[in-house]
Amino acid sequence: MVLPSLKFSAAIDSVSQTQSISDGKTLVSKGGVFELGFFSLGSTTKRYLGIWYKNIPIDGVVWVANRANPINDSSGILTFTSTGNLELRQNDSVVWSTTYQKQAQNPVAQILDSGNLVIRNEGDTNPDMYLWQSFDYPSDTLLPGMKLGWDLRTGLERKLTSWTSPDDPSLGNFSWGLMLYSYPEFYVMKGTQKYYRTGPWNGLQFSGVSDQIQNQNAMFVSNDEELFYSYTLINNSVTVKVKIINASFQTHVWEKEKEKWRVNIITPGDFCDMYGLCGANAVCSITDSRVCQCLEGFSPKSQQEWNTSNWRQGCIQNEPFHCKDRDVFVKYVGMKVPETTHTWVDENINLDECRARCSNNCSCMAFTNSDIRGAGSGCVLWFGELFDVKESQTGGQDLYIRMSGSEFDGHNKSVTIIIATTIAATGAIILFCIFVICRVRRNNAESKVKDNIESQLGDLDLPLFDLLTITTATNNFSLNNKIGQGGFGQVYKGKLADGRDIAVKRLSRGSGQGITEFITEVKLIAKLQHRNLVKLLGCCFQGDEKLLIYEFMVNGSLDSIIFDQVKGKFLDWPQRFHIIFGIARGLVYLHQDSRLRIIHRDLKASNVLLDEKLNPKISDFGMARTFGGEQTEGNTNRIVGTYGYMAPEYAVDGLFSIKSDVFSFGILLLEIICGNKNRALCHGNETLNLVGYAWTLWKEQNALQLIDSSIKDSCVIQEVRRCIHVSLLCVQQYPEDRPTMTSVIQMLGSEMEMVEPKEPGFFPKRISDEENSSSNPNQMTSNDKLTITSLDGR
Repeated sequence: MVLPSLKFSAAIDSVSQTQSISDGKTLVSKGGVFELGFFSLGSTTKRYLGIWYKNIPIDGVVWVANRANPINDSSGILTFTSTGNLELRQNDSVVWSTTYQKQAQNPVAQILDSGNLVIRNEGDTNPDMYLWQSFDYPSDTLLPGMKLGWDLRTGLERKLTSWTSPDDPSLGNFSWGLMLYSYPEFYVMKGTQKYYRTGPWNGLQFSGVSDQIQNQNAMFVSNDEELFYSYTLINNSVTVKVKIINASFQTHVWEKEKEKWRVNIITPGDFCDMYGLCGANAVCSITDSRVCQCLEGFSPKSQQEWNTSNWRQGCIQNEPFHCKDRDVFVKYVGMKVPETTHTWVDENINLDECRARCSNNCSCMAFTNSDIRGAGSGCVLWFGELFDVKESQTGGQDLYIRMSGSEFDGHNKSVTIIIATTIAATGAIILFCIFVICRVRRNNAESKVKDNIESQLGDLDLPLFDLLTITTATNNFSLNNKIGQGGFGQVYKGKLADGRDIAVKRLSRGSGQGITEFITEVKLIAKLQHRNLVKLLGCCFQGDEKLLIYEFMVNGSLDSIIFDQVKGKFLDWPQRFHIIFGIARGLVYLHQDSRLRIIHRDLKASNVLLDEKLNPKISDFGMARTFGGEQTEGNTNRIVGTYGYMAPEYAVDGLFSIKSDVFSFGILLLEIICGNKNRALCHGNETLNLVGYAWTLWKEQNALQLIDSSIKDSCVIQEVRRCIHVSLLCVQQYPEDRPTMTSVIQMLGSEMEMVEPKEPGFFPKRISDEENSSSNPNQMTSNDKLTITSLDGR
């Protein structure tokens, strides 16, 4: 029987068993939100049947029926079979079809405003009675109201699978689905390999997902019939979707005024999210100087591998468990709990009963509440090795981990000694501080500026060095010890009596402007602890001297290497890529993970120091600004920093934000790749700065010409190309077009899809080559100067 094609006189949302949809015809949901029909992607002629947002022209496809079997021309037609199933045909071949077990009576196919394509019996709109629905067979997008998980009655698994590419919706390498363990949890899989796990649902959120999604009510349902995650919107006027794109799942929000998707959250968000990074019985912390640390009572299985930052072999017990009352449980706060492969769950007992259950079972390694709402309830026990544990910056939950009683006794003795020593040392520091303050007061210092410094530094938990100690260490600030100079003073190398090498930043006398920066730097760095930030050892304010004492970086500043034709040859691409990641991690900490939200405002190559292993350390916080709460931007009438690294909105209008640092990072990224400073470069008949030069090569599809000739043999082309792409996204004209540093790390460390960069922001006038910049410890100052010549605003 030949079914007639439906003749559309107006937009309709359904077809009956006697109608069909041919290529060029569509169904539109009742409220005009979604549309069903045939479409092509990119420049291909392949045709797909799918669903998309009707009024969103960019990246609007949310479901594809024949994603693995495209139609080669416009001959496709969607019809009902005699059994009531939908069937997509190309000529005489079946391309795709539905199947269901329920009895069909006058079936109707309808596209709903939720984006769900349903087959139902005519007149029956009860969702529980749908014969079939596309929400049960998702593609790469999770819409509000969709279920991600399992129907235990039928064995149906609902999971997301990435597209192969933006122009190819066929099944990609990554999927996001629910593992049916005793304590279920979601995984992102790369093929059959685990790539990332969310952690189990703890009543409030997934244990390993620290970001709270705004405008969403999330829920996890677990019963005898179903296990699934779903979300609804608090404000239905906002368009939100969750997509799996390569190795990450991302929350996208449509910005109607700007006509673009804003990526709100990308997960996984940092290195500690990578599955199994630290191996068994270890915890991963992105803010620690060493990312992976063995749990209390455990030591690295291979110390040699551990020392090289290869942590995947994990840790082993120092002492065997004695079981029952002789063992103790160490409480870890704010944790992504271990993988739940070998767990036992009882939702009806409390934490004390849970502790007793674990204590009486010699194989039990850890326990916690299964539901952390309120005072907590339920019990989860872990058996065997504890795998993929992470310290969460926000979120997470308490976790109690077993420790040998004898190991704990020794630990307590060490703790007692440490506490006693710390109290004594703290007392000595306090006495010394009191002495210094009294000495200053007895001298009746008349300078208001000095009084200001004293009052602001007096309450810092930071060692105050005696001036004699520092003058001895630097050989009385000998010229032979001088290693750098900047706008506010000089930097000297020194050696303390205990043999430690230090870098001493000496503020110029009479520099009223520099005093403010001195106080800022002390107060900021004293509160910051991260492996990619330079460590402040102490300070000295005595007489006219104002000194900052830093750890010494043996390899100096980044600019002294990458801009040197000889030294640059010894910094190959893997080392440069390592440095890029380290700088990005440091910025993520400043912008997001530290107790204060900090904008550096003077990120550049000379303010990145390298230790003996070429680990990068961001330095010089004299220009930095702090924010509290959710504030991310500010303005100033006093423009400080270094031209060439400044974002346009900051240099011109004094507006700064975390996106100002992102702009500076983009410049620095280009400099690391090409080994040139951001200054005038010739390209054809044009004189361009480095950004303009990179953009021109990008448009000409010759971006790889940027690569420093000294690293061409060692570079990984795909990594370099991604770095260039990311750098151009970072230097966009408008702050809202630049990614966050969290997104930057994600883009650099994965194969995720990236948007095309727009024309970068250039200064529309010539800028003098005088550098307004601060000094950095450990290095002779290089010329981070820039002349930008006759460039039109883009």
